[in-house]
Amino acid sequence: MPHVDPEILALYQVFDLIGVVLNGIIGGTIARQRNFDFIGFLFLALFSALGGGMLRDTLIQAGTPAAIADPIYLTLAFGGAVIALAVHFQGKTWEIFKVHGDAVILGVWAVTGCVKALSAGLPWLSAIFMGVITAVGGGMIRDICTGEVPGIFGGGPLYAVPAVLSSVSMVLFHAADLEAVGMVISPLVGIGLAVLSYWKGWVLPAPTNWAPVNMTAAQLAAALKRAEKRGHRQGRHEARREHNREQAKKNPE
Repeated sequence: MPHVDPEILALYQVFDLIGVVLNGIIGGTIARQRNFDFIGFLFLALFSALGGGMLRDTLIQAGTPAAIADPIYLTLAFGGAVIALAVHFQGKTWEIFKVHGDAVILGVWAVTGCVKALSAGLPWLSAIFMGVITAVGGGMIRDICTGEVPGIFGGGPLYAVPAVLSSVSMVLFHAADLEAVGMVISPLVGIGLAVLSYWKGWVLPAPTNWAPVNMTAAQLAAALKRAEKRGHRQGRHEARREHNREQAKKNPE
């Protein structure tokens, strides 16, 4: 990426690798909860840690996915699974650590995916999509493999939305030719929102009963029915008046 300090790139690399280990541990912890065997630990850790990046690289078609080309990624993902196999992570302390650590990685991975897409010449909307896929793709695959509804589909703290905002922020900084600034600030946007949503309990509303087209159609039908009733009443009133006038003509005083 042009105009980016090598120290920033090195920091991203560090967080990227930390994220692989952390998500490997998360995948392994879920495997423990599901009573998976050692193979289950390994594969769930692999999907959790590397799934998003592999999806991104496959869709961009910019060569062999980094998770396969560089053995350090597979090694760290499997290492995370082994750690989760050896240590039973549970309790409030683990949950808080997991949420905050995952929030940091979420912001970093979203920007990483967005930058890689922009560097490949993809348009801004595709870059945002690639940022989100990078950040949440692994967790989505992990949830599907365990028979769960992916967490990004709602019901819990905001997850996909922070990734979207980080990606949008990076696209805007890229458009302003401020890539280095964007790579510092954009992750913080997603990190902040993800952490706040956890502590504040923010969730997106589920629009199960909200359908503007149906509501508008129903309101229009009700309005037409009311107008029809008013028309009938007015018609009957006019008919009575006309009848009274006819009677008055037939029976003058």
